Amino acid sequence: MRTLLLIGALLALALPAEARERWTPAQANSWYAQQKWLVGANYIPADAINQLEMWQEASFNPAQIDKELAWAQAMGITTMRVFLHDALWQQDAPGLKKRIDAFLAISAKHGIKPLLVLFDSCWDPNPKLGPQHPPIPGVHNSGWVQGPGAKALADPAQHPRLEAYVKDVVSSFARDNRILGWDVWNEPDNNNGNSYPDNSQARFDQVAFLLPRVFEWARSADPTQPLTSGIWHNNHWENRDSLNAVEKTQLTQSDVISFHDYSFPEIFEARAKSLEAYGRPILCTEYLARGAGSNIDTVLPIAKRRNIAMFNWGFVVGKTQTDLPWDSWQRPYTSRPPVVWHHEILRGDGTPYRAREVEIIKKLSAAPKTVVPALD
Repeated sequence: MRTLLLIGALLALALPAEARERWTPAQANSWYAQQKWLVGANYIPADAINQLEMWQEASFNPAQIDKELAWAQAMGITTMRVFLHDALWQQDAPGLKKRIDAFLAISAKHGIKPLLVLFDSCWDPNPKLGPQHPPIPGVHNSGWVQGPGAKALADPAQHPRLEAYVKDVVSSFARDNRILGWDVWNEPDNNNGNSYPDNSQARFDQVAFLLPRVFEWARSADPTQPLTSGIWHNNHWENRDSLNAVEKTQLTQSDVISFHDYSFPEIFEARAKSLEAYGRPILCTEYLARGAGSNIDTVLPIAKRRNIAMFNWGFVVGKTQTDLPWDSWQRPYTSRPPVVWHHEILRGDGTPYRAREVEIIKKLSAAPKTVVPALD
């Protein structure tokens, strides 16, 4: 009963009578022109295995975050992409917002504006609050969880709770200039074929139904920050006829366009060019898979020249173990390390995996927009 009353109260929040419109390309480009060149990472502290462990009161660690974001500031990082979770709000909405505020204060201290992610369709579909299990030895992202979980996604009775979560969190920070923007749903149509496969039409239909509503809920808070959701698979994104229902929502509802790419630099550039047809700022919210050809050395200068915001996956190696490749789900790296790190930039003590990568980030970040200085 208490939960139902809370949901009812939050749905009655004093929000604008109508959701704001999607930004025009001119509005989006005006916002982007006011930002520094955006370069950063998908961030979770080294001592957290997933979003739940990062944010729950018992494991939230401001000292760890402050230390790691100081390392980020020193290397010229200006933004971080950070994942929230609806179950955290259900567990302790006031506490979650208090911890978000504390995180934003630490980020602002280090000159970093986070992009906050509301939902995520990747990895474990059955999230559980409370203490999280330890990392599975040798396995990439062995504890990351989806949000909403599969049960909530499939249950229409849960949708009012999801709506209340989105409206409450976004409205609480809708005018906060410490926030870069809202990534409303990470890879919504990912079927997790490498880890927790679910290629059912039912799951796709559930996501396709909810995604436009999540955009509407977030927009109803009238945020001054942009909304986005990153397109991530297939090619020829300029051809709307080739897109599925989820991709069409992503590209027609996002204020700024975002995408993921873990491929060779020439493929990265071709995919980025295909998105220029939409006439909006472009953010690459995931890249860097060294063994697959996506590298800081080759991809980041292309992005700087084209004024694309860049977020590599992973910052400090830790409990997520995303220095290990995706294929570790089939062949755990328990007896030997990978030939090269898959993701991540820094070791646990703050020293770089490759010093040259850090120097490239520093030089590119310090140079004016679209300028690529000599990197030798």
